[in-house]
Amino acid sequence: MEAYDGEANRAAHIRGSASARNDRMFPTDVPARLDRLRWSRFHTLLIAALGTSWIIDGLEVTLVGSLASVLTLPTSLGLSSAQVGESASAYVAGAVIGAIVFGSLADRHGRRKLFFVTLGLYAAATIASGFAPNFAVFLAMRFLTGAGIGGEYAAINSAIQEFMPARLRGRIDLAVNGSFWLGAAAGAAGAVLVLDSGLFSPEWGWRAAFIIGGALSLGILALRPFVPESPRWLLLRRRHDEAERIVVAIEARARRMAADEPPQTILLDPQGHVGWFELFGVLLRHYPRRVVLGLSLMGAQAFLYNAIFFTYALVLTRYYGVSELRVGLFLLPFAAGNFLGPLLLGPLFDELGRRAMITATYAVSGVLIIATGALFEAGLLTALTQTLAWSVVFFFASAAASSAYLTVGECFPLEVRASAIAWFYAIGTGLGGVAGPIVFGHLIASGERSNVFAGYTLGGGLMLAAALVAFLLAVRAERRSLEVVAAPLALRREG
Repeated sequence: MEAYDGEANRAAHIRGSASARNDRMFPTDVPARLDRLRWSRFHTLLIAALGTSWIIDGLEVTLVGSLASVLTLPTSLGLSSAQVGESASAYVAGAVIGAIVFGSLADRHGRRKLFFVTLGLYAAATIASGFAPNFAVFLAMRFLTGAGIGGEYAAINSAIQEFMPARLRGRIDLAVNGSFWLGAAAGAAGAVLVLDSGLFSPEWGWRAAFIIGGALSLGILALRPFVPESPRWLLLRRRHDEAERIVVAIEARARRMAADEPPQTILLDPQGHVGWFELFGVLLRHYPRRVVLGLSLMGAQAFLYNAIFFTYALVLTRYYGVSELRVGLFLLPFAAGNFLGPLLLGPLFDELGRRAMITATYAVSGVLIIATGALFEAGLLTALTQTLAWSVVFFFASAAASSAYLTVGECFPLEVRASAIAWFYAIGTGLGGVAGPIVFGHLIASGERSNVFAGYTLGGGLMLAAALVAFLLAVRAERRSLEVVAAPLALRREG
């Protein structure tokens, strides 16, 4: 009750008094009813339709990591190590711009419409990557592929959070983001299949990997007509009758949790779409601590992940003599650690709380990556032990990275949720994700282990700094309604 009062006052201050607009206000208990639902077949189908996009993304992105060394061969595109890093950065740059553009559209036009546009762009550009005749075209297609997945991150993360029961939101969001690594494992195995099975010629193996990956993503489109528009978003467009019908249909499939009191009613007075300038005003004037938190978490994990993931094949081939055709096999334990981390640690984010778990996962990741770098510089690792060390590091780092997306979705009002996810992803990834592959690509190209260790230390230091920020600024969001954590700008008072 106190949290609602405080957030309602904040929302009223942001958007002004509603006393002159009483005739436009309306009460609703839709958010509370969504929050108290039991897990049902509806929720399972929703995750299948939206969360599987992460699996396909993992499959496709992992192919690039596994194919990094192959792309440098004269029989393929003949890229240099620096160009491999640049193509990875083009993908991330595309994701940054795509997130901003499509995130804003998701807040303006709804989550559902964007699902089809972003996935279609992603699939088409991935297939086109397989037909690229040269580096310039390949670079452009990687940029467009990134734009599609950037839009997916904004629209899908906001939709999943808005549908999930409050008590399960943390673990589900982490598990969905972690499912990327199921696709990563499939991509690693697929890379070996297309490169080392004899099914494809060396010239066409890498091309087939992109084409098949893009074609698979088109299959997800058939699942998405099932997904309704977010009832919470519909309320902002004063389509409360439509929101009510959707929630009634979900309730018919899912039993409600036993409760002593009826669901809490809130009073809303939506004022229309929030533009970019107003968005920045809302974030910077009224949520400055949360802005610092979101940027710190997103930037640190983006640098570490993109730096390691897009260049791991180069490390294995240059320093351990692993054949380009076998690199994909080494990704399997790495992917397993990344998937199991969010899956096994996710429930603790709801039970022990956001502050404790975000701080712990970022801190442990930072310490372990620096320790791994020290062992690498000393020449104490083999290809196998290097891979196992990465797997342990990213068991924790994967949960940390997923919690960053969870945090920026929970911490800001409904009207700007997709845009907030997009901008934090864009700024954090632009600073860390674009720089990471370029920095590591050049450090690896130098051939000096000490230079690579410096990169590991930088990544670990950023994760430790983010852990400190989380300890100081993390928001108590576990098992709480989104409207309690960050009141909608339309909220006037509770019923």
